[in-house]
Amino acid sequence: MTVVHVVLPGDIDDPASPSGGNGYDRRVCRGLAALGWTVREHPVAGGWPRPAAGERAALAGVLAALPDGALVLLDGLVASTVPEVLTPHARRLRLVVLVHLPLDDEVEARALAVAAGVVCTSGWTRRWLLDRYPLPPDRVSVAAPGVEPAPLAPGATTGRLLCVAAVTPLKGHDVLAAALAAVADLDWTCDCVGALTRDPAFVERLRGQLTDAGLAGRVRLSGPLVGAALDAAYAAADLVVMPSRQETYGMVVTEALARGLPVLASDTGGLPDTLGYAPDGARPGLLARPGDPDALAAALRRWLTRPRLRARLRHAARQRRDTLTDWTVTADRLATALKEATAA
Repeated sequence: MTVVHVVLPGDIDDPASPSGGNGYDRRVCRGLAALGWTVREHPVAGGWPRPAAGERAALAGVLAALPDGALVLLDGLVASTVPEVLTPHARRLRLVVLVHLPLDDEVEARALAVAAGVVCTSGWTRRWLLDRYPLPPDRVSVAAPGVEPAPLAPGATTGRLLCVAAVTPLKGHDVLAAALAAVADLDWTCDCVGALTRDPAFVERLRGQLTDAGLAGRVRLSGPLVGAALDAAYAAADLVVMPSRQETYGMVVTEALARGLPVLASDTGGLPDTLGYAPDGARPGLLARPGDPDALAAALRRWLTRPRLRARLRHAARQRRDTLTDWTVTADRLATALKEATAA
């Protein structure tokens, strides 16, 4: 039986702070176990990716306690800024780093250089890493997220907009607020579902922006939702909006498509690949320039005022739904990457 030690952020199961990265980690741990692996989890508390000295020391202690030759999968949020912690163990442990979001700095380059393997959560991320860091291509693999099958959302109305993301500058809620202000003459509501604690100052500014634009009654900051409550939010939506400034994959996109919901996303990073195409070549949504409220507003206006466009995008989303892969495929690909790192 193959044993893998998985080093995870300490908030891996915190319902108050859900994230795509944590959701991915939890799914693949379960998936590897279902494949017969022995998965030994090591959550490490800390302000990752900017840990304090004591948090770095705690991670070093976790690695030091592992037996020689152990296979270790480290979440990139933890591993990518601590090459000085990884390097002393690189010869005696098989270190594999799981990169969700590249940091684009020399420290990350040094951390990944000492790993036996790197696993990316999107093809876009792999291309990005190989373009910027001197990593051997055969050591960099991809295990893209899967998606749980879900019932079709009715999507029978027009203006029920849903944004699922932690409320931070990176996710572009301020861009969305400005775009919504530009289409305030139309009939819509927007539910923003996601953690409000990552950047409290930004959340406060966003509330002020919504109030100043007269949108406080139409845009709801609901906080994080999980399980049945999140399912209900998707079921009530007509269009999922993802205005991120940067995104390597965007699991929310496939979660929407699994329900047959079209997506309006930023044309950045891995989002175009994740949105993909229906089998007939149609896009199951719209793309807008990142960080551009005017472009996002124009796309929203098209959705809200063109019935034929809505019908076409809904049809494409339902067709794209049938092409999605589940988490067993992700686990299989990750298992292959881990075996290759062990054999190297």
